[in-house]
Amino acid sequence: MEVAATSPDLRRPETRDRSEESQLDALLSSIRACRACAGEFSHEPRPVVQVTSETRLLICGQAPGRRVHECGLPFDDPSGDRLREWLGLDRSVFYGDSRIGVAPMAFCFPGTNPKGGDYPPPSRCAALWRRSLLACLPRVELTLLVGGYAQRWALQHASGRSMTATVAAWRTYGPAVIPLPHPSWRSTVWLRRNPWFENELAPHLRTRVAAILGDAAAPHQSTS
Repeated sequence: MEVAATSPDLRRPETRDRSEESQLDALLSSIRACRACAGEFSHEPRPVVQVTSETRLLICGQAPGRRVHECGLPFDDPSGDRLREWLGLDRSVFYGDSRIGVAPMAFCFPGTNPKGGDYPPPSRCAALWRRSLLACLPRVELTLLVGGYAQRWALQHASGRSMTATVAAWRTYGPAVIPLPHPSWRSTVWLRRNPWFENELAPHLRTRVAAILGDAAAPHQSTS
């Protein structure tokens, strides 16, 4: 599985921490300056990524939507509201806790498809940046694979035949990974057809998030 992983490092902690931060800062500067897909977009690329060397919970979605492209804040839209409800987090924690990271499969808004929805995330972005970025996040304890693109990239042959099959098999992927549907409005019908998600997976997810973040994770309150 292509998720952030840890390996032994015998350097003194303070030396290791400074080195990790320096490498990550340099990589993030390169990512934010990337214009590799500029010729394919009708708009100026604006990479959106939110991670630190302290990231413990890593959220890997598809790509920024138009609203996120305009504001530069990941999941600052109705999809983010639903995602935060699934996680049991409020906005202040989601954006203010350095242990929460967001790194989509493509960092730039790919544009709107005239047939509906956004275009898929360009595969070039993951090929350029993804493995290098994950290697700079050694403290990640839980990776959330949001949507089919993230699931297929990370799980590869272990992913199910569909997004639904992958999410339904969430127990088989071990404690380090949880697959999720995309939290957009299009998932409303999916959630009605798959009540096990909110009855079984969502409570488990909130428990895992609370275990990682401790008191920072607010108790979940249903909005229904």
